[in-house]
Amino acid sequence: MCRYRAGMLTVTTVNVNGVRAAAKKGFVEWLAGTSADVLCLQEVRAEAKQMPDEVREPEGWHVVHAPSSAKGRAGVSVYTRRAPDRVQIGFGSEEFDGTGRYVEVDLPGVVVASLYLPSGEVGTERQDEKIRFMGEFLAYLKGLRERAAAEGREVVVCGDWNIAHQEADLKNWKSNKKNSGFLPEEREWFGQVLDESDGGYVDVVRSLHPDEEGPYSWWSYRGRAFDNDSGWRIDYQLATPGLAARAVKGFVERAATHDERWSDHAPVTVVYE
Repeated sequence: MCRYRAGMLTVTTVNVNGVRAAAKKGFVEWLAGTSADVLCLQEVRAEAKQMPDEVREPEGWHVVHAPSSAKGRAGVSVYTRRAPDRVQIGFGSEEFDGTGRYVEVDLPGVVVASLYLPSGEVGTERQDEKIRFMGEFLAYLKGLRERAAAEGREVVVCGDWNIAHQEADLKNWKSNKKNSGFLPEEREWFGQVLDESDGGYVDVVRSLHPDEEGPYSWWSYRGRAFDNDSGWRIDYQLATPGLAARAVKGFVERAATHDERWSDHAPVTVVYE
């Protein structure tokens, strides 16, 4: 069983699009009010020493920051209400472990990870980098699932995966079939992650909302994408089947208005029992 505060575990993931900027727009207030037990951040884009105190070490939280060696880029963090039993930065990749794209923590009964998968751009080195990352990471995910099971833990990998898996995961899918984030090879890879005989993970929010368009978690700042809910669902919680089966609620914490947003992404929250 997954054992955390009274048997319940609430996990939230969000790409903050620069934590220092987000802190000035409302993230600090949101953080103070969240009921999450675990919070995963991506695209932090700052070292710990550059963050405001209330973000770097907020009261009531244990925090692990994994910045990128490239200043002002990427960066992931995990906030937990109790001290982790174990912390790991990176997934054993010579190329990617210093890029601020992966951190995991062991908690009672569960491993929680924060992932920021490269965004890619068709026809450029950035897309090649994304493909290399995907190849290494799928192999790691399989090993992680096995290690956790041997230790009696479930797994949930949260974050910005930068891939919309299905047509229901983005509003304008027809016009994005040749764009990074919805390429056939990316969607096929994501399917491998979810294949029972391969990666073995479950898309938790989709399992709770099987017939719904979205719910989207990212909207471009261009035009009126947010107001028209013309978004993408690229922020996921992928869990091992045992944990996914205990998810009772999954939702996107969408801001009430465009002006109340503190990131171009919205938090994705799942409650596990």
